[in-house]
Amino acid sequence: MQFDYLFKNVTVIDGSGGAEYRADVAVQGERIAQIAPSISESAHHEIDGTGRVLAPGFIDVHTHDDINVIRMPEYLPKISQGITTVIVGNCGISAATATMKGNVPDPMNLLGDAEQFIYPTVAAYAEAVEQAKPAVNVGTLIGHTALRNNHMDDLFREATREEISAMREQLRLALQQGGLGLSTGLAYASAFHSTTEEVMALAEELAAGNGIYTTHLRSEFEPILEALDEAFRIGRHGKVPVVVSHHKCAGAKNWGRTVETLKLFDKVRQQQDVSCDCYPYSASSSTLDVKQITEDFDIIITWSQPHPEVAGQSLKQIAESWAMTLVEAGKRLMPAGAIYYNMDEQDVRRVLSYPVTMVGSDGLPNDPMPHPRLWGAFPRVLGHYSRDEKLFPLTVAVHKMTGMSAARFQLAERGLVKCGYYADLVMFDPETVRDVASFSHPQQPAAGIEAVMVNGVMSYGRDKKVIGRAGRFLRR
Repeated sequence: MQFDYLFKNVTVIDGSGGAEYRADVAVQGERIAQIAPSISESAHHEIDGTGRVLAPGFIDVHTHDDINVIRMPEYLPKISQGITTVIVGNCGISAATATMKGNVPDPMNLLGDAEQFIYPTVAAYAEAVEQAKPAVNVGTLIGHTALRNNHMDDLFREATREEISAMREQLRLALQQGGLGLSTGLAYASAFHSTTEEVMALAEELAAGNGIYTTHLRSEFEPILEALDEAFRIGRHGKVPVVVSHHKCAGAKNWGRTVETLKLFDKVRQQQDVSCDCYPYSASSSTLDVKQITEDFDIIITWSQPHPEVAGQSLKQIAESWAMTLVEAGKRLMPAGAIYYNMDEQDVRRVLSYPVTMVGSDGLPNDPMPHPRLWGAFPRVLGHYSRDEKLFPLTVAVHKMTGMSAARFQLAERGLVKCGYYADLVMFDPETVRDVASFSHPQQPAAGIEAVMVNGVMSYGRDKKVIGRAGRFLRR
C-alpha cells in the first residue's frame, strides 16, 4: 500500500513520558497507520526526520481563543508553536453559551465585543468552529461568569436559588452537547461575590456528565492556601477532578510560597484528583485591576480604551507624566490591559516541574501588545527550560504538553504517537527549538518547529506559513 505521509528516521517522543526511540512513522488519512524501526512501503510525501523529534501535537489547556479561532481560522500564534488543540472557555469566561444583553462585563471583554457573542449553546459554538475549520482543534469549557451573566441582573452579588437552578440547567445542556467541564474565575469582581455553595451546586452537574472543574482561584496572593482549599472542597463535593489554572504565587509578599502550595497539592492528591497548569514566564497578563496596582513590581499597560496612546508604557511612567498616584492613573486608564511582573522565577520553576503540571499559554489574542506567551509558551518550555536550563528531560516536557493533557481533558485518541490515534503531530529540531516572541516584539513565530500536522493534514511548515486547516470541534 501507499501511505499519505511517511516520516523517516525520526526520534519519537510519544507523549506518554516514556523513553524516546528511533522509528519511521506512517500516516494514512487522519490516523497514524504504522510505527516501525523501518517502513519500506512508499508514501505520497516522504519526510526525512534525521536529527528531528516527532511528538504528538501540543495541547494548549489554557487559552482564551474562543472567538479568535473562528474569526481568524489560520490561527498562526498557536499552530506555529506546534499546538494542534486548544482548550477554550477558561477562567469562567466562555463564548459558548454566553449571551450579551448590554456591555460585555470584565473579564469577558478579553474575548471580544458584544456583537461577537453569538453562540448561545455549545452546539451553536461547535457548528461555528466546524464551519470555520480552524488550523487547530478546539474543545471548550463552560464559563461560570458567562452563566452568571446570562441569568443575573447584577454580577456584584450572590446568586439566588432560582438563578443557580437556571445556571445548572444551562450547564447540564452544555455538557450534554460536548462541553468539557466548568471553569471559574473567582478572583474577578464579576464572580468574586459568588459563594462557594453556588459553585458547589454547579459542580454537582459535572460528575454525571463526566466533566472537569478548572479554576482561576479566588486569590493567587496572600490568601492562596484558603483559595486552594476552596477549590479542592468544590472538587470533593462534585466528585470531579480539579485543575488549578495558571498556578502561581503572585505579589512580592507571596514569593517563595509555592513550597507551601505544592506541599498542599501533595497532601490533597492522596485523597482526590487534583492538578494544575502553568505558563513558563514570571510575568502575568490580564485586564488592569485596581486591586493589583502596587509599587512592588513593574506594571506595563498593553492597551487602554480612553488612552490608547500609552500602550507599551509602564504605569509608573504614565502616573509620573500625569502627576498623579499609580491608583489614580490606573482608574483613568480603565478599561485597560496590563502585564504584571508579579512572580518569582524560582516559583515558576517549581510549579512547571511539579509532576502533575500541564502547560498552558493563557495568551490574550485580542491584546494589541500581547504577552509573548501567546506565541512562545510551548517552545520556551522545550528550548529554554528543558534544553538550556535542564529543568526536566525533553520526554517530560512533551508529556506535560500532550499525553497528560489529553488524559486530563478526556480527548479520545489524541496526545500520543500511537497506531490508530489521530495524526496530530509536530516535528521539531531539539537543538534549535526556542521562543522568539519577546515582551518588546511579542508577535513572532517560534524557531525550530518544522512541520505541524492536524488530523492527518499538513498544516504548517518551515516557511512559517499556514498551509492547511483541518481543525475540529472536540467533544468530551
